[in-house]
This record gives sequence, C-alpha cells and structure tokens, in this order.
Amino acid sequence: MAGDDLEERVSALEDQVRDLAGRVRSSEQDAAAARVLAGAADRDVTEFHTELRDFRQATTASFNAMREDFVDLREHVDRGFTEVRGKLDAAAGGQQRIADLIQTLIDQER
Repeated sequence: MAGDDLEERVSALEDQVRDLAGRVRSSEQDAAAARVLAGAADRDVTEFHTELRDFRQATTASFNAMREDFVDLREHVDRGFTEVRGKLDAAAGGQQRIADLIQTLIDQER
C-alpha cells in the first residue's frame, strides 16, 4: 500500500512539475514579449523625441524668419511714413506759399 501511495504521490509530483514547467515556459515567453515591447517602446520614445526636437527647431527657425520679415516690414513702413511726411511737409509749404501769395494780392487790392 505504501508503494501505491508513493506511486500516486510521484505521479502527482510529476504532473505538478509538468504544470510548473509549462508555466515557466509561458512566463519566459511573456518576459521575452515584454522585452520586445519595451524595446519597441524605447525606439518609439527615441523617435518621438527626435521628431519633437526637429519640430522645435523648425518652429524656432520659422519664428525667427517671421521676426526678420517683421523687422524688414517695419523698416519699409518707417521709410514710407518718412517719405509721406516729407511730401506732406512739402505740400504744406506749397500751400503756405499759395496762402502768402493770396494774402499779398488781398493786401494789394486794399
């Protein structure tokens, strides 16, 4: 009877070892898959970081170009205003000359 009990116990232990071996293989496969996923995630993060850095550099370059355009535009507008101011001053001087001539004619008529 002890032999039969021993045989059952050994058989049960063998079943448990087979079960545990299967679970270990499954855990090993899960760990390998997790390593693959972690590697892919690491590559994705690195790629995202690179893309973000490139985007930041492109955005900075774009803003710098716009700033230069605005500086150029401001200089152009300032020159335009200076020209217009000169023309208005000249026109005012001409109008003043006309007003003076008219006043001279009025004064002569009196």
